[in-house]
Amino acid sequence: MNWNTLLTTNDSATTPLIRLMVGTVFLTEGIQKLLYPAIRGAGRFEGMGFPAPEFFGPFVGGFEIVAGLLILAGLTTRLGALITFLIMTVAIVVTKIPILFGESFGRFVVR
Repeated sequence: MNWNTLLTTNDSATTPLIRLMVGTVFLTEGIQKLLYPAIRGAGRFEGMGFPAPEFFGPFVGGFEIVAGLLILAGLTTRLGALITFLIMTVAIVVTKIPILFGESFGRFVVR
């Protein structure tokens, strides 16, 4: 695989629709983490057992905003997709795996 293959895109008619949906979700979720820190941001991260939730709440919210805007604008969409992939991987490990097994996963607790 070369860089040209990685950087080129197709002109599928569904691509803008997918970018709109994914970008909007991440943009709005990031804004909510900053507007409602007790429910969506630091408070939620503290409840899940994150170290330094007052840092990670706005940090993740900021990354979600940046990734959402990158995807919506169609600028460096792959970078935005990489950021969202990392965020979602952590979210699955921290929240969904403990729910699946019905018990805490390391320091992350089931709520």
